Amino acid sequence: MVQLIVGKRGKGKTKQLLDKANSVVKEANGSVDFLDKSAQHMYELNNKIRLINVNEYPIDSEDAFIGFVSGIISQDHDLEYMFLDSFLKLSSLEGADISNCIKRLEDLGEKYKITFVLSVSMDAEELPDSVKRDVAISL
Repeated sequence: MVQLIVGKRGKGKTKQLLDKANSVVKEANGSVDFLDKSAQHMYELNNKIRLINVNEYPIDSEDAFIGFVSGIISQDHDLEYMFLDSFLKLSSLEGADISNCIKRLEDLGEKYKITFVLSVSMDAEELPDSVKRDVAISL
């Protein structure tokens, strides 16, 4: 499953994402990962959540991003939630169509029983029609 937290820059998406991650880790049976563009939020996350600084890895395309996420999944068979802050930056899709990447994440989520929660710096109206149904929070 894919859930989107959408809104323009500076609307509070990261705070929502951090709060959601910290609340689900209390009930999660599996592990919870938080992918970010830096380690800035390390101390705001519950210590049971694994923070991954994606900028430490050479990701420059959608395929590289999906491969990276697949690698994380292959190493953790108990993975239940994956939170992605600044999704457009992490996936190298700023200014590009995100619908194919979201579909690929949905397919991974179904296959491996993982919930992906993404913060996307776009207004809900700007999203492709195929992903509007995934919006959980619009700021």
